Amino acid sequence: MTASRYIVSDVMTHTAVAIGREASYKEIVELMHQWKVSAVPVLEGEGRVVGVVSEADLLPKEEFRQDEPKLPDQLEEASKADAVLAEELMSSPAVTVHPDATLAEAARIMARKRVKRLPVVNSLGMLEGVVSRSDLLKVFLRPDEEIDEEIRSAVVAELVPPVELDFSVLDGVVTLRGSLQNRSLVPLLARAIRAVEGVVDVRMELV
Repeated sequence: MTASRYIVSDVMTHTAVAIGREASYKEIVELMHQWKVSAVPVLEGEGRVVGVVSEADLLPKEEFRQDEPKLPDQLEEASKADAVLAEELMSSPAVTVHPDATLAEAARIMARKRVKRLPVVNSLGMLEGVVSRSDLLKVFLRPDEEIDEEIRSAVVAELVPPVELDFSVLDGVVTLRGSLQNRSLVPLLARAIRAVEGVVDVRMELV
């Protein structure tokens, strides 16, 4: 039982705003405000991503405007308070993702690294786009009818042995009704349905 998988290139923003190493603090703030983004990739050469400047990299200038760092773990942040160029502000190496990564992989990277946006790079590290948290949520905009069709064709139709199941999809929640002779199919079926992009939850009303 295999369901189609959306990948990062399906949902990412292909036209990404980016800066060079020499971009100034004020330029970066203005760019973020203009494009309504929380981070921008830093490029060198023909477009290789060497770092990322985020809002978190910019805030120390305000945070430590008057107060000195009091804790050891604040020293690195405070060092950015005097920075004026992207190469001094950026976090490097950049946390990136490849365009053929699954949305689940991208979500795990964001959660683990605590970032809101990821530059999407090819095998040479060249920028191809940017994927954000909101981009990853686009799959939940899929119509119920589209999810229903995929479950019928990619999940239920591939069950061996074939079974008669009735199910409905409402607001992304899939409810299955019917009977299964083989109880071991239940977790397998639930897992396969949850793998369909856009499914919010699976409810079983099986006998």
